[in-house]
This record gives sequence, structure tokens and C-alpha cells, in this order.
Amino acid sequence: MGVIVEQFPLYVQGFLQTLLICLISAIGALVVGTVLAGFRVSPVPPLRMVGAAWVTVFRNTPLAVVLFAVAFGLPELGINGSYFYFGVIGLTCYTAAFVCEAVRSGINSVSAGQAEAARAIGLTFSQSLSLIVLPQALRTVVPPLGSVIIAMIKNSAIVGAFGVGGDLFANGVQLTSAQGYAAAGVLAGVLLGYLLLTIPGGILLGVLERKVAVAR
Repeated sequence: MGVIVEQFPLYVQGFLQTLLICLISAIGALVVGTVLAGFRVSPVPPLRMVGAAWVTVFRNTPLAVVLFAVAFGLPELGINGSYFYFGVIGLTCYTAAFVCEAVRSGINSVSAGQAEAARAIGLTFSQSLSLIVLPQALRTVVPPLGSVIIAMIKNSAIVGAFGVGGDLFANGVQLTSAQGYAAAGVLAGVLLGYLLLTIPGGILLGVLERKVAVAR
């Protein structure tokens, strides 16, 4: 366990890198997933098809395959960048599919009368969705969205194994393979780092859930 003390700066660096990956991916997934949920309930068939195709592809594809497809596919399209950039894109696209379904379930839980009343006063579908339906739907989907974000934090380890470098998992691999530290001690430090991300995140989501429940 002395490795945690000896290599503490490296663990801190990995923690901050993982935190950055998770923050960017979470924001991106929440935005993209919410837009896709709007597509899924849209009266426009092509938009529904796009939303359904996204969810079907990404929910049924392993994250590792998504990351490889992004890293090797985007350069073929002339889009170049670092592994960090590709890793965040892959994790965002993958997580957005699960966010989409969570938000869509919330939209479906809103009474149809709300949308009908919005149409009766002349609001368009997009106005009705953004001003009436989504604010109510998002209050009901805090628990499932919380679970999706916690799962995303754990999935970020795959991004590290993929070759982003500098995150908790990648630094742990470096300590065991390049510097010869015992795997048990190294992994204990990596596990502690992920727990410092997931446990406070779960607590904050629980507080938010209670506040939303009181507001309703």
C-alpha cells in the first residue's frame, strides 16, 4: 500500500484527468441525449428514425468497439485529434443513448393533456416540448439519470485502457507494468480514486432527488 503514498502526485494527476473526462462527457451526454429524446417523440418521422437508430446502435455496441470506431473512423473522415478527444467523443456518444431513453421515459410520463393544452394555446411542438413537457419530465428522471452518470464514471476506465493516458486507470497500468509495483496496492489506489468520484456523486444526486421531490 506504500505505493499510494509514494506515487500520490501521480494518483492526483490521474484523478483530475478522469474527473475532466467525466465532466466533459457527462455534459455532452446530457445535452445530446436530451436532444435525441426530443427526436424520439418528434412528429417528424426522419427525426424519430435518427433517434431510434442512435439508441439501437450505441446501446447494443460495447463501449470498447465504439472507442475504436471513433479513433480509427474519424481520421478516415479527415477529423484528427488526440486520444483524449476521441475518448471523450466515444464516451459521450455511448452515454447519450442511455440518457435519451431515461429522458424519453420521463417525457412519456407527462400527462398528454399538458401537450394538448400547449397546442391549444398555439405553441409549436418544439415550444411545447422545451417549455412545458421537458421541465416536468426532467424532474422525474433524476434517479435513472444519476445511475447513467455513475455508470459513465466507471466506464471512463475503459477510456483510460483505450490509450488516453494520464487518467487513473492508465496511471495504474503504468505503475504496475513500467515501474514494477505490486498490482494489489496499485489497484487499491485506483479503486479509491473511482470511489471518490462515484460516492460523492451518488450523494449529490440523492440530495438533488429529494429537492426535486419536494418541489413537485
